[in-house]
Amino acid sequence: MERSLSLELVRVTEAAALASARWIGRGKKDEADGDATQSMRDVFNTVPMKGTVVIGEGEMDEAPMLYIGEKLGTGYGPRVDVAVDPLEGTDIVASGTWSAMVVLAVADHGNLLHAPDMYMEKIAVGSEAAGKIDINAPIINNLQAVAEAKNKDIEDLVIAILDRKRHEKMIQEIRDTGARIKLLPAGDVDVEPPVQPEPRVEGERAHEGARRVAGALE
Repeated sequence: MERSLSLELVRVTEAAALASARWIGRGKKDEADGDATQSMRDVFNTVPMKGTVVIGEGEMDEAPMLYIGEKLGTGYGPRVDVAVDPLEGTDIVASGTWSAMVVLAVADHGNLLHAPDMYMEKIAVGSEAAGKIDINAPIINNLQAVAEAKNKDIEDLVIAILDRKRHEKMIQEIRDTGARIKLLPAGDVDVEPPVQPEPRVEGERAHEGARRVAGALE
């Protein structure tokens, strides 16, 4: 990735963040999302690149979006794939709380998963347990692997999960092992262990929209 392009992409995220910030605490999540999306699109189209959105956000929530297949950039420069969520945490902004963010990943063409519009399973752990878990394994097996990797008891693990009805069974299974849970009302990207230098949680488990899973874990 060219250094100059990386700096241009900072402008893209700044524009989306500033646009959505005007809606903090005003109870209007769609307006915040819409302004973030439009501002991001406007600045993207000044960036010298040939970009294509392969991971977008919006169909599941019927929200404004940078849609899959949308072309971004001036049409000149490197050919890249784009994964984007202009406002991760629309409810967070609407309610005036914290941890909302702009999410953006850009890679050379062909290097980001083109995710379908469906729910998929997601599991994330910190570097100590990387390569020691299996998304197809029973929950207890993965918790034991993480505990061993971190030299902890399962009872000392904290697992972050979005507070959603679809997760109720999973939450109970985790609690039955003795592990603790941090329930998140919204905004799970910032607690994912891979993006924390000193993880406050040992893992994250969820059933999420496929594009969110791919974008977060790519």
